[in-house]
Amino acid sequence: MTATGRVRAEFDAAWNSFLRRRTAVFFTFFFPVILVLIFGALVQTQPTGGGLFAEPQTYYVPGYLATVVLFTPLSRVGSEIARHREGSRFEKLATTPLSRTEWLLAQTLVNVVIIGLAALLILALMVVVTGAEIPLTPGLLLLVPFVVLGVVVFCGLGTILGSVADSQDGVIAASNTIALPLLFLSETFVTPELLPEWFGPIVNLSPLTYFSRGVRALTYEGGWELYQAHMTVWFNLAVLAALAVVFFAAGAYAIPRTD
Repeated sequence: MTATGRVRAEFDAAWNSFLRRRTAVFFTFFFPVILVLIFGALVQTQPTGGGLFAEPQTYYVPGYLATVVLFTPLSRVGSEIARHREGSRFEKLATTPLSRTEWLLAQTLVNVVIIGLAALLILALMVVVTGAEIPLTPGLLLLVPFVVLGVVVFCGLGTILGSVADSQDGVIAASNTIALPLLFLSETFVTPELLPEWFGPIVNLSPLTYFSRGVRALTYEGGWELYQAHMTVWFNLAVLAALAVVFFAAGAYAIPRTD
């Protein structure tokens, strides 16, 4: 069997495993939906009102997309690694031609499909429920590589967490500990003006920052003007691509050969 065939077979197995967990399927898509409904439709934004959610609805599209790009890979891949370790499945996989890189690639592709569907759902809800006006331009197609690369980054990080945590509970705890600060401190929901000046350089250390800046430049009407002077969409895409390579390689290396 070729490498492509091995990846495809592992992808099919991982995809079917996801579909069999109906609770996981439900909450994977329910979580971003309820987030949009609460903050987008109920709380709503207050343009020029000051404070949190003081920008137009479209400004927060990167934040809503970030919830699935960040949380889903961290928890799903990390938990999958932990389950494999607890069931001694990596010892069995070591006897097959499937390499660690191929295994992680298949898991990442499954997450790309899942999160891609969730992202489409979020965008549709933003337009229908909140009235967000996303500019329909050819550049909007760049959302695809941004989402894909973001998923790759956090699949790699989730793999590392799953490899060092001692249990599935440990993976979930570590994922939430990392994801919650990143979600609000990566220019997603909290604007840079609301953060202390000294915190600005720290924001640049978050991979999610480059995702949110790039997505905002594509989906927010003032996005190009907001970032074009010093952070173009291409720069953010390039940084995210470089981080995706680094995190994927680190994740593949971190996968245990034995349990």
